[in-house]
Amino acid sequence: MRQAKQGSAEKLLKAAIDLISERGYHAVTTQEIASAADLSEKTLFRHFGSKQRLLETALERFRYAEELQILFNEQLVWELEADLLAICRKYHDIMNHDRKLILIALKDEVHIPGFKERRLQNPHQLLTLLTDYFITMSEKGKIVCSNPAMQAFTFMMAQYGAFMNDLEAGENYPGIGLEQFIQENVKVFARSLTIQKEL
Repeated sequence: MRQAKQGSAEKLLKAAIDLISERGYHAVTTQEIASAADLSEKTLFRHFGSKQRLLETALERFRYAEELQILFNEQLVWELEADLLAICRKYHDIMNHDRKLILIALKDEVHIPGFKERRLQNPHQLLTLLTDYFITMSEKGKIVCSNPAMQAFTFMMAQYGAFMNDLEAGENYPGIGLEQFIQENVKVFARSLTIQKEL
């Protein structure tokens, strides 16, 4: 019985994410969401109570900082280029996996009081992880990092910009692939943090 309830909730969440990411929060009705999930509108209200609560539940699933925390804790090798490539690829994997949630957040967060603040917890956590990484690498003598927080922010924003371009099917800068960007960006950034050390 419990599994059936969870299955119904999952179907409703998936249907809501698909429809709202395409058409926006106001353009989609609870009846359309329920129909897309092959369930009744009554089932939707029994599980979530309202369309807003359904959307809030869907958006709560976007927590990339938790997955990145595992990478920082368990998978870094303390070699700058290798680590930055791993961080970038994990970041883009997560962001692309949750691209529909991100589209919803960008379009519809105005409908959910406090959601913007909750959404910003993820990039703030990533900024902390990257800053701490640069500080540790500097302490190990592997990089020269004069302003770890600003350098972490610069690196993170480059990845976010690349994701946003990719989100729009690369239409803004056609011919520049995501993997090509990642490799070049990491190479340039790593060089900037090690060049002074080499002089």
